[in-house]
Amino acid sequence: VQLQASGGGLVQAGGSLRLSCAASGRTFSSYGMGWFRQAPGKEREFVAAISWSGARAYYTDSVKGRFTISRDNAKNTVYLQMNSLKPEDTAVYYCAADLSGRTQRGLGRTLYEYDYWGQGTLVTVSS
Repeated sequence: VQLQASGGGLVQAGGSLRLSCAASGRTFSSYGMGWFRQAPGKEREFVAAISWSGARAYYTDSVKGRFTISRDNAKNTVYLQMNSLKPEDTAVYYCAADLSGRTQRGLGRTLYEYDYWGQGTLVTVSS
């Protein structure tokens, strides 16, 4: 599985961005997806995940109500819509693929539960 994240950039606080992650190499609709982020000097942390069908989606508390994860299986792409951005959202955002069905069961909140990773896209939120 190959993952290509895009859509990062510089935005002012309160603004919005939509990240995309294009997947290839395996039937996209057969596996779950997650988004993680890593701020400078910090560990990579879970942001959101979505099951293979899109029926199940969940978030870390700090982004609930502001971020929305979605997927288009026809386009082999997962999205992260980020609204009301804050300076503390500044990080490199990574998408990841879960081939073991953990996201379907509501798991998949740690990076060790994912099998493939994209290269990351930088989001910078200015105050």
